[in-house]
Amino acid sequence: MDDEANLRRVLSAQLGRDGYEVHTAEDGEEALAFLKEHHIDLVITDLRMPKVDGMDLLRAAMRDDPTRPVVMLTAHGTVDNAVEALKTGAFDYITKPFDQHEVRLVVRKALRTRDLASADASRDVAVSASPREGTARFGIIGESQPIHDLYAIIERVADTPTTVLITGESGTGKELVARALHENSSRRDRPFIKVNCAAIPKDLMESELFGYERGAFTGAVASKPGRFELASGGTLFLDEIGEIPNEMQVKLLRVLQESEFERVGGIKTIRVDVRLVAATNRDLKREIGAGSFREDLFYRLNVVSIALPALRERRTDIPPLVSYFIAKFNARLRKNIEGVEPDALERLSSYGWPGNIRELENVIERAVLFADGARIRLEDLSEEVRSNVAPVGAATASASSSLEGARAPSPSSPDPQQGETGSISDGLKEQVKAAMSRLERDLIVRALKQTQGNVTHAARLLKISRKGLQLKMKELGLREREHEST
Repeated sequence: MDDEANLRRVLSAQLGRDGYEVHTAEDGEEALAFLKEHHIDLVITDLRMPKVDGMDLLRAAMRDDPTRPVVMLTAHGTVDNAVEALKTGAFDYITKPFDQHEVRLVVRKALRTRDLASADASRDVAVSASPREGTARFGIIGESQPIHDLYAIIERVADTPTTVLITGESGTGKELVARALHENSSRRDRPFIKVNCAAIPKDLMESELFGYERGAFTGAVASKPGRFELASGGTLFLDEIGEIPNEMQVKLLRVLQESEFERVGGIKTIRVDVRLVAATNRDLKREIGAGSFREDLFYRLNVVSIALPALRERRTDIPPLVSYFIAKFNARLRKNIEGVEPDALERLSSYGWPGNIRELENVIERAVLFADGARIRLEDLSEEVRSNVAPVGAATASASSSLEGARAPSPSSPDPQQGETGSISDGLKEQVKAAMSRLERDLIVRALKQTQGNVTHAARLLKISRKGLQLKMKELGLREREHEST
């Protein structure tokens, strides 16, 4: 989105050559209308545009899809503008005139971060309306003892400058806790800057964290502050801290100890006031033993340690979480689900939840979408949840038993001496392929029904592109004109 036609043509051609499907708009108003009708993975927008400017567009795009990265283009590349955009939720910003190499790097990094966010269950579970009185504090839903212990730690350390290390499995809500620490401190009105260290190429880590001066390397056409500089006065959240390469760990340790650094290619020492919160799903002590993480950095980060419990360790929190997600997806999907049948809730409470809260969120979204009645039934839950009553350990034994059963000879095998495994394997493959086709067809038909036959909206609901949905409909023999609403 940019009101300069030449810039739109240049960016469109450049990104098109990189294999992206690119759409353009000449102002924010046109862009907003386009976003409502199409599935878009990444937004690049000018800061200053007629009708609706870039900041208003950023806020609207974030409300529509908080996981979709937004990159700002601006000829007014000051630190203040960058802080405002990043604090609002922008992924990054690029100053004009820009280098094509820089644009490619930012786009790849943004899409990589989005993919990690989709795969990782640590996306925030924010509370817009508490499902039950007394079940939510600091934006965290829960009343189990581990969560009460977490509340106590947040109360004690939030309004201090102390460095905090958050550990836990993927999906336990590490970013949510980091935000709670920031928003309940005296820094709440200053920037909260987050960096996913796993999404940054190793050779760009230093310039990402500390910034660079003009001419520091190919593509550095203008000076740019790093994340430490942007977070000064506020909080810097380094997610996946275990992914930082060894050579950068030394420089990070120096910043934490002395609160100063130099930009890449610069000689001026910059002092900052940053509260650091780091997170990891790795065992850093084991990484120290393997030589991939510095012991001195670990102890500098581990001033206060917060270990988040897995969802299977706080099962009493599952009912209020389910209630919250039902309310959330009722609003998003225009449904009116009133609750969960007892046998379905029992199954949800006994499942092992390897993906933690994000997996629960996805299961409830699917159940709300496909439920035909006023309450979610057992058959509305995903196959993984329905077939796995016991926690993970017991499920493993059950799966092994099922595999043993699958090795039994097939009565329909034409040649028993040939070996049953090969013929059964081929038969199973065909059965699985047919079952997957039926499942895909059922999902698409239900999504089209939910959206009154609108293919564009169905694609957004299924989180695929409109073109991808059209190709899949053609493959499955679903003619678009039979489903497109009039």
